Parts: sequence; structure tokens; C-alpha cells
Amino acid sequence: MRNYRWIFSSAFSAILIAGLPIDAQVPASSIGGSVSSVKGPEAGVRVIAETTDLPTRYIKEAVTDDRGRYLIPDLPKARYTVWARGYGLVDSPKVQTEPGKAVDLKPRLAPDAKTAAQLYPANYWYALMAVPAKNEFPGTGPAGNGISTQMRSQGECIW
Repeated sequence: MRNYRWIFSSAFSAILIAGLPIDAQVPASSIGGSVSSVKGPEAGVRVIAETTDLPTRYIKEAVTDDRGRYLIPDLPKARYTVWARGYGLVDSPKVQTEPGKAVDLKPRLAPDAKTAAQLYPANYWYALMAVPAKNEFPGTGPAGNGISTQMRSQGECIW
């Protein structure tokens, strides 16, 4: 399995990666827990925390590691709706919680490949991509804009 990066504060990372139980580890300004389905821990699944309790709608996400663990750090004090979303899964039930709490999420498996593709069609994933603008080509390399000098047009760029 791939190793996925957690999104969390650096001082806390050594504790979580060491595999200590997450229930006792969630800081007061974070929401953490695990995501698992009937197949076991789910790696690479997005966990979304959303609130409308603040002056503007606020959403923050994390991605689970290879053991299905996640941590969403540095959340303003508010009531959050938290759920898991991943390819091949039906979104987990939405859970109401607050920072400082551990929340374990249980998405269901999509019943078949067709349903999985309908839940997350290719254009959904494409919408998440940040393709460089046309004026950033041709690439100027590591000392310039970071795009390879071999890439001469936006059409050649596939992330």
C-alpha cells in the first residue's frame, strides 16, 4: 500500500505515526479517528469536516494513512459535520462533533464498479486537479516555475 501523508501539526506527528491509540491523542483543536469498511482500514480516503457555525462556511479535509487513520488539525471552535469519502465507497454517515473528539467513520462499499464510477465520475477527479495556466508554458525548470523544460504547452501537461 502507498504511504499517505497526514495533514496535522508537526509536533503531534511522531506520536501518531508511532501507532499509539488515537482516542487519547486528539488535541483540543483537532478532530481525528479512523476510517474502515467491511474490508478493514481504508487508506487514501478523504475525511471532510464542515461547519456553518462560523461567519463563513468552513471546510477542512485530511486523507487517511495506510492504517485508515486521520487527523484534521487547527480547527476553530465550532460544531462540525464529519464524513469520509473515497472511490469505491458510499460516503459514510455524517457525524456531528467538536474539536478534541475522536470520530471513527464507517463508509459502505459501493455495490459494484458502475455505482462507484457514478458516485465519483472522472470529471469529479479532474475538477480537483490544478493544471498550470497556459502562460506558464513552456516550462522554465526547477530554477523557474518548476515545470519541466520538456513541457512546451498546457496540452502536454498531465498531472
